[in-house]
Amino acid sequence: MASPTFSSLFKLSTFTLCLWVLLGTTSGQLSANFYARTCPNFRSVITRAVNTAVANEARMGALLLRLHFHDCFVNGCDASVLLDDTANFTGEKSAGPNSNSARGFDVIDTIKTQLESQCPGVVSCADILSAAARDSVVALGGPGWGAVFGRRDSTTASQSAANSNLPSPASSLSGLISSFSNKGFTANEMVALSGAHTIGQARCSIFRSRLYNENNLNSSFATSLRANCPSSGGDNNLAPLDASATSFDNRYFNDLISQRGLLHSDQELFNGGSADAQFKDHFGCFGSPRTCMEQLDMHGHTCMDIEDSMG
Repeated sequence: MASPTFSSLFKLSTFTLCLWVLLGTTSGQLSANFYARTCPNFRSVITRAVNTAVANEARMGALLLRLHFHDCFVNGCDASVLLDDTANFTGEKSAGPNSNSARGFDVIDTIKTQLESQCPGVVSCADILSAAARDSVVALGGPGWGAVFGRRDSTTASQSAANSNLPSPASSLSGLISSFSNKGFTANEMVALSGAHTIGQARCSIFRSRLYNENNLNSSFATSLRANCPSSGGDNNLAPLDASATSFDNRYFNDLISQRGLLHSDQELFNGGSADAQFKDHFGCFGSPRTCMEQLDMHGHTCMDIEDSMG
C-alpha cells in the first residue's frame, strides 16, 4: 500500500494514532486474535472491570492510561511497572515519576484475578495494561483503536530507568523532543501523544513552581489555581489538567493556546517554540477517529520502532 503524503500524515498524526503505535504493532508478533482460543472472553472481562472502575471514579481512566504509558516508556510494554521491589532489584513504583502518584494497580489486580479464574496463566499483565488503557479512553468518551496482544511480562524492573526515561513535568521543549525521540517518536507525534493530558489531574506540588514563577499563564486561570494551591502547603491538592478533565476531547490543545496549561511541560508545546506551527494541526482528527486509525495502517511506524529502542 502506498504511503500517504507528509502533509496528510502531519494532519492525521493525533493522539489516537500515536497511542496505537505505542500500544500496538504491525510486526507480526502481536495479534488482535492472540487469545481467541486460549481465553476468548478476556476483552469483555477487562472492559467490564475498567467501566466499573471509571464509573466509581472518573479519574481512574486517566490513571490507567498513565500507568500503561509509564510502563511502555521504560524498557518496553512489559508490565515492569507493576512489580514490587525484590532482593535483586528496586522497582519502578518508587521512582520519582511514580512515587505517590501511580495508581490503578488494584484495578489491574482485579482484572488479573478474574482472568486467572477463567484462563489460568494465559493473559499477560502487559496485555491487560494495554487493553485497560484503551478501554479507559473509550470510557471517557474518546476513540477506540485496534488493540493487539501477545506481550510478555518482565521479571525485573528498573527504578533508575524510570527516573531517567520518563518525561518530567518541568521539561523544556527541547527536553521533551529528545525524550520522545529516544523512543522513536517525531516532535509532531510527541505533541499528539501529549493530548493524553486531556484527562486527569495533577498535584499542587507538581505545578506550583509554574503557578508562581512563570509569566506565560492566563491571569484569571492563575488566580483560580492559587486558591487551591498556595505558595506553601496543600501539596496534594489536585487541579485538572484541562477544563474538561473527565472527558477525552481536544480541550487540552485549546487550553494551551489560551495559556491555560497546568504543567510547565504542557505549555512548552505552545510557547513560541518550534512546536507551535504543528501544534494547531491536532484538532481535526478527534472528530473522526476511525479515519485516523485507518490512516495509521499506512503510517510506516510499527511498535518495534519503539519497543526496540526501549530495550
